[in-house]
Amino acid sequence: MKKYLLLLLFSSFCSITIFARQATVTVGRTTVEGLHVMEGLTKIHPRLSWQIESAQRNVSQTAYQIIVASSMTTIGQNRGDVYDSRKVNSNQSINIAYPLENLLSCRPYYWRVRVWTSKGASRWSATGKWSMGILNDSIWKADWIGTEKILKTEDPYNPFTRLAARYLRKELNVSSKPIRATAYIAGMGLYELYINGLKVGKHVLSPTLKEYNKEIPYNTLDVTSHFNDGRNAIGVILGNGRYFTVRYSKDGGMAAGNAPSTHYGFPMLKMQILLEYANGAKELVTSNQTWKVTSNGPITANNEFDGEEYDANKELVGWSSPNFDDRNWQKATLVTPSATKLVTQTNENIAVKDNLVPKTIHRTKNKTYILDMGQNMVGWLKIKVRGKKGDTIILRFAETLKNADSLFLANIRSAKVTDKYVLKGTGEEIWEPRFVFHGFRYAEVRGLKYQPKKEDFTGRVVYDDLPTIGSFQTSDKTINQVYKNAYWGIIGNYRGMPTDCPQRDERMGWLGDRSVSSYGESFVFDNSRLYAKWMGDIESAQKESGSIPDVAPTYWKNYTDNVTWPITFLVIPEMLRKQFGDTVTYQKQYPNMKKWMLYMWDTYQVDGMVQKDTYGDWCLPPENLNIIFSLDTNRNTKGPVIGAAYYYYALSLMKNYANRLKNSGDYELFDGMSKKVRAAFNAKFYNREGGFYANNTVTSNLLPLTFGIVEEQNREKVFRQIVDRTLNLYQGHVSTGLIGGQWLMRGLSDNGRPDLAYKIATNTTYPSWGYMAAQGATTIWELWNGNTADPAMNSGNHVMLLGDLLVWNYEYLGGIKTDQQDVAFKKIIMDPYLAPALTFVYASTTSPYGKIVSNWKKNDENFSWEVSIPSNCKAILTFPVSSFTAILENNKKLTELNEIRYLHTEHGKTYVEVASGKYTFSCKLDLLQKP
Repeated sequence: MKKYLLLLLFSSFCSITIFARQATVTVGRTTVEGLHVMEGLTKIHPRLSWQIESAQRNVSQTAYQIIVASSMTTIGQNRGDVYDSRKVNSNQSINIAYPLENLLSCRPYYWRVRVWTSKGASRWSATGKWSMGILNDSIWKADWIGTEKILKTEDPYNPFTRLAARYLRKELNVSSKPIRATAYIAGMGLYELYINGLKVGKHVLSPTLKEYNKEIPYNTLDVTSHFNDGRNAIGVILGNGRYFTVRYSKDGGMAAGNAPSTHYGFPMLKMQILLEYANGAKELVTSNQTWKVTSNGPITANNEFDGEEYDANKELVGWSSPNFDDRNWQKATLVTPSATKLVTQTNENIAVKDNLVPKTIHRTKNKTYILDMGQNMVGWLKIKVRGKKGDTIILRFAETLKNADSLFLANIRSAKVTDKYVLKGTGEEIWEPRFVFHGFRYAEVRGLKYQPKKEDFTGRVVYDDLPTIGSFQTSDKTINQVYKNAYWGIIGNYRGMPTDCPQRDERMGWLGDRSVSSYGESFVFDNSRLYAKWMGDIESAQKESGSIPDVAPTYWKNYTDNVTWPITFLVIPEMLRKQFGDTVTYQKQYPNMKKWMLYMWDTYQVDGMVQKDTYGDWCLPPENLNIIFSLDTNRNTKGPVIGAAYYYYALSLMKNYANRLKNSGDYELFDGMSKKVRAAFNAKFYNREGGFYANNTVTSNLLPLTFGIVEEQNREKVFRQIVDRTLNLYQGHVSTGLIGGQWLMRGLSDNGRPDLAYKIATNTTYPSWGYMAAQGATTIWELWNGNTADPAMNSGNHVMLLGDLLVWNYEYLGGIKTDQQDVAFKKIIMDPYLAPALTFVYASTTSPYGKIVSNWKKNDENFSWEVSIPSNCKAILTFPVSSFTAILENNKKLTELNEIRYLHTEHGKTYVEVASGKYTFSCKLDLLQKP
């Protein structure tokens, strides 16, 4: 992320940081650094944000002034010829909506801000920039082009589809070098853009995925530096992606395994490039029938699941440079897209984010080589090889080994996960695929006739190009390893949508997998644009009736009308509000949420409840290490309990949304419904004699307890059942699946047993996250017994079973939590759980206001706590001592510090309010409240 820094005129040096990515508009996309804009409501109102960085304490903003200009020259003079807010008395520094409606399509805008604070006024910041996209369909002048001719080597209707990449090109003359050139490109299913022989941008596997029968995404790219005066050439390679769907059959049915059946058409291109010159002239270059196209290039086959095949002998040398001989290429033909609606891509593109070198290379008895990357990763191999012309190098990928000499591929199911490279025999050759990715730790290499070196292979780690904003470490190695595994699992499943797994013939956006996981992820990554975009995918997939699918985009057509998967459409907008201050997403989606709620009520309400459930407490730990699903009815939570409890939770969310939108009618509607559901739930499922719900599983008790269904006088009884079963029946281990696990760690902690949550977090025996790590896992398994269960469903890279673990790590062990009303960490609640076995916890996350740090340590005598609060924020800190005077900050009593205000002491804890700044607190260990 590019930062714009400026020293300010405070009594000591400070700085403002402007994030251009926070300039957000209804349609359009910034062209700086490949950053994106988000979708607004009905008007074009970019949202602007900045961060105030200061070495001083107690810095709070009192006013700001924003200027927006049409050129760098004008903004450099601190003039806003497009907009000048003048001085605005406000402490708001994030998500400030641009108030006018004077922004034009395809225009860059430059902005600066200055602020007034409690410590003085700043100078103008450095310049931020955003670019408007195509706001009116009439501006599109390009045609959809491609070719649907089939080569003899292609077999698009085979269940294992073979379709070569399409290469398209166009040459043109320009009278002078443009001062600005902007490309608007929709390449289905995937594209790479080249100008004058050079690839544009660092992104890969672009654009990211959509509901292609409803809308097609386009990217906006600044290509100014790529154009020369005189002769220029433009080239585009089109891969298949999810647009031309693998496993496709002529009748449109599902052809193999559990693979996608949705097919949208052959790869195609729509692009226009706006050239702007110093004399004010403009020129538009468009895709049309004057372009040339061929399928007879080196990428002879590509699809996401089966791999990519490349014949270096068919390379088209110079194909994207001027004066290439394309006489044997065809004229591009006009083609029909799957949808007419073009929309800007609102989330980050995918990029190569890291590189790994194999830890070991093993020569097998079959004269192949097996690489161990040392880490279960997602991406592909870049290879450096040599051999004779026509020699073929075959690469296959797996997460685990069957034995020392072979890969374990049973859990990959029907995916072939095989890349092929045919050498041209000209010495050392370097190659990597373009339109495929694999989930793997191990790779088998066939076809080499010599002993390779580790340096001949590079694991290209690929995921969405979003910022990593969090870090977390403790004195416990199990917690640390599980956090690392979670990190790698999350990045392995960021693909322009949150996928379930990256390795087998699935890779789908299951809604239920990320309901609460997205919340934990938000401490580690700025996933705000990714999840706002995904809510748009779900909106596109929603039926007119209101029904929401279990998978979005709907490459699998799963509309089972359960409650727990579609409710993600209601849950994630609340996460975006709390963690990032995004109020646009829930406002935009509110009518669609309401439509789903009423559809479910009208269709499935029985006895005052919606009890519809499909998946139960998915993937709870089975009693047998060799089975996938538990057969023990005492372990399985009944579906009606889950469905009814979650529908009540959905009503609570809708009440809050309606209240914020000042929609009193809807609030009364949902409040009345929730009262009916609560009464009916307790009447049907609560066992008053036993003090538990349904069949007394942890999940059946945890859900009503967490959602507020349990009557106040019964809460202690119900929680006692949760503790008893966890400690005695399951020996302190997790017994929940995907559903119960979303609330387990916080549910235990909030009701007085954080020690039991800590035990679950640090277990290394089955079932536990630590068990996975102890068995050598470097990501999170799909099953608690993923090393022994049936291969049909034991992905080694799922994050659904993380539940609320990452939330618990940050909010409870680290003690970093946003206030429910002063969201986005404007007001921070810091109350770490000082687990007896831990000697330190370091947690940090970068909020929209700046970096937050909680770093506590304890030894036999002392407790210390280093805290960083961003400027323009405040925090409520909780100390586990009953004496305010016992707490020191940098060896000073708190009564001597103006930045700290005593609030109250309660239950042996002292609460203080702290202004922005960096602090080091300490107190004697013998004064600590005993856990």
